[in-house]
Amino acid sequence: MLNLNKIMSLLLLGYKPNSIPVREKFIGSTTAGLAILCLVLLVGYVDLALSIKLLVLASMGASAFLLFVVPHSPLAQPWPVLGGHLIAAFVGVACAKWISAAPLATALAVLISVYTMYQMHCLHPPAAATAMIAVLGGAEVHAIGWQFCFEVVAINASMMVLLAIILNNLVRGRHYPMRHQHHVHHTQFAQQPHPELPELDEQDFKWALAQMEEFIDVNEEDLVDLYEFALEHAETRQQTSRKRQARKCKSRIEHSRQQQGKR
Repeated sequence: MLNLNKIMSLLLLGYKPNSIPVREKFIGSTTAGLAILCLVLLVGYVDLALSIKLLVLASMGASAFLLFVVPHSPLAQPWPVLGGHLIAAFVGVACAKWISAAPLATALAVLISVYTMYQMHCLHPPAAATAMIAVLGGAEVHAIGWQFCFEVVAINASMMVLLAIILNNLVRGRHYPMRHQHHVHHTQFAQQPHPELPELDEQDFKWALAQMEEFIDVNEEDLVDLYEFALEHAETRQQTSRKRQARKCKSRIEHSRQQQGKR
C-alpha cells in the first residue's frame, strides 16, 4: 500500500491519502449538498418578491465546499464569505461597465478583487469566481448592473452563511462561526506534568492530525516547519530574556556598590 501511494504521488501531482474519518466525509458532503438544495429553494421563494430574476451563483458551490468541508478554516468564516463575495461583485460590475475588452475586464476584476480581499482581511477563493461571473455572466447579468451586487450576490452569500451557522452547529464537534479555542484534549494535556518534552517528527504530527476528526488544511510537513520556527523563536526569546535579566542584575549590583562607596 505504501508503494502504491508513492507511485500515485509521482503520477498525480498533489495526490496524498488522508486519514479523515468516514463520518466526517459523510457529514461534509451531505451538509454541502443540503445547503445548496436549501439555497436553490430559498432563492426561488425570494425571487417572487423581487423585481429581477434572482440567480443562484455557481460560485456558491465553491463556498459550500469551504463552509461545510473546512468550516473552521479562516477562509470559511462569515466576514470572508460576505466581504469577499461583495467586494468581488462590485469590482466585477465596475470592470464590466468601464472596460470594453472582456478578457482584460475579467483579468482586472480578479486581480483587483483578490488584492482588495487581502487589504480587507476577507480572503475567500470562491469570490474570484463571482468577479468573473459579473464580467462574463452575459446580458442577463449586465442588464441588472449594480443590482447584481446588492440583491443577487448579497442574498446568495447571506443565505450561505445563515445555512452554515444552522447546519454546522447541528453537528457535534463543529462550531460555526469559529470560536478560537483549543481541542478538548488541550485541558487534559495542560494538567499533566511534562518534565522533558521529546523531539517531534513528521510521524508525530501526522498522527496528531488524524486525532482532530476533521479536515485540517495543513500537512505534517507544514506543522514540522512551524514547530521548528516556533522552537527557534522560543530559544531566541529565552536567551534575550536571560540576557536582559543578567543586565538588570549587573546594573543593580553596580548601583549597590556605588551606594556603598558613597557611604
